[in-house]
Amino acid sequence: MIGIIGAMEVETEALRSLLRNATVETNGGTVYCRGELEGREVVIATCGIGKVHAGICTQHMIDRYHPDCILNSGVGGCLSPDLHIGDIAIATAAVQHDMDTSPLGDPVGMISGIGLVNLPCDPELVRAAQTAAEEEGFHTVSGVIATGDQFVSGQDMKSRITGRFGAIACDMEGGAIAQVCYLHGIPCLILRSISDEADGRAPENFPKFVHSATERSVALIRRLLRRFPDSILRGDQHA
Repeated sequence: MIGIIGAMEVETEALRSLLRNATVETNGGTVYCRGELEGREVVIATCGIGKVHAGICTQHMIDRYHPDCILNSGVGGCLSPDLHIGDIAIATAAVQHDMDTSPLGDPVGMISGIGLVNLPCDPELVRAAQTAAEEEGFHTVSGVIATGDQFVSGQDMKSRITGRFGAIACDMEGGAIAQVCYLHGIPCLILRSISDEADGRAPENFPKFVHSATERSVALIRRLLRRFPDSILRGDQHA
């Protein structure tokens, strides 16, 4: 089974509408829709915005549905000059840019108890997503995606995040999902369709482009599911 998590309804509703033989459960206010999509068994959830919502949703999805992997798909802000609105950022790793215990001597972004700054995404899933995006004709950049409980909308913050982490895009959920997956040994993939440039125009551009960016994200997920690497899937014996 493949878990799919998005933060907002706009990021998941199109995928849910395509499910065959769907069943629905609710836990902690989050709706989990299980069914078949592009010939794969999936469970889709809208976690809500921010790291706490994302972490809770991921933990419950793992506990209840035992997915073989988790895909986190949605929109994000651009931090790289090589990405523009409508392009796709594919995470090779996630960082939590607002995690900071540096007064205690730690690197900025280090996750206490894990000892990592960069939370890895699965290399095979990254390669599969790159190929799927190429087949869809989408321009992509792969690299670090930075997560924090902040809507990035200014050059100072952009420069600080890119300077510390070399991140190509920013969001508010991916790093938390990657952390929970890392702790459980679950392969994960984070995809972000760029909806804004994370600059002073972001509050204006985000609502303007969120729907078109989401359409590209949905198209990429569907293509990825069609060519999903079987080596990632352990089967349904854990469900």
